[in-house]
Amino acid sequence: MNNELPVDPDAAARQARFGKLPERVRVEDMTIDAESAPGGGGASYNPESAFNYYSCLALDLGL
Repeated sequence: MNNELPVDPDAAARQARFGKLPERVRVEDMTIDAESAPGGGGASYNPESAFNYYSCLALDLGL
């Protein structure tokens, strides 16, 4: 008795391409250790120039 299942060419191509899982990626390969500057690196909040980052239609139209 033949125990093999009939396989169409499309199924054989899918099995050849996607038949196994990719190799695992180690956590050490996904992370980078980098030194940071003390105090946030100069990216502190400046209230006098905070309006530069926001847009308001009323202000743009001069209302």
